[in-house]
Amino acid sequence: MLSISNLDVAIGGSRILRNLSLEIPPNRLVCLMGRNGVGKSTTLKTIVGLLKPNAGSIRFLDQDILPLKPEARAHAGLAYVPQGRDIFPHLTVEENLRIGLVASGKKVNGQMARVLDLFPILKEFLSRKGGVLSGGQQQQLAIARAMLTEPKLLILDEPTEGIQPNIIDLIGDTLLTIKKESGISILLVEQYLDFAQALADIFYIMDRGSVVAHGPIAELTGDVVREHLMV
Repeated sequence: MLSISNLDVAIGGSRILRNLSLEIPPNRLVCLMGRNGVGKSTTLKTIVGLLKPNAGSIRFLDQDILPLKPEARAHAGLAYVPQGRDIFPHLTVEENLRIGLVASGKKVNGQMARVLDLFPILKEFLSRKGGVLSGGQQQQLAIARAMLTEPKLLILDEPTEGIQPNIIDLIGDTLLTIKKESGISILLVEQYLDFAQALADIFYIMDRGSVVAHGPIAELTGDVVREHLMV
């Protein structure tokens, strides 16, 4: 579904990504892991077109997407939920959701009802301003808005950050449901090890801008965690 090869990205003269390569197969949940500052968020921003690489290639559904602007990549089937969620705090939940539809050029076609079935708490808060929601509710709103674009690849940057444990479990269950029922692939950056192991099919670990370990999630052993993830 997505193939990244030998990607190099520099920001302000500092080389952040170094010959980064990874692949996202169809209908798989892939977790990108690593200590703080190794380039995980930079990788996601480069995939969706917010950062321009110095070298390398990104192919999505066998199309070279590097020449495409971010909005064209979104129309091609990439949906991105950034760290911090980026909802509109002064708009209602319903308005936030409808902006997702307008921005993607999609018609409603029953998508709103399907998304609200995935996140039933949002049904209760359609008229509530996004800024008064809890962190977990805002994260659900951000994912719901992304799902309204009917993506082929959903990209999430640390969806569990600052969220209470019961909502983390709810979001995890919902992501598994999305993968199963929608048949899409999911790429998420995650530092919460238990969450990653419960959800992911495949893991990649980054260090200093490169992939240093990857494989099926069953191969994310204690030795691998101690070597590459523990501070």
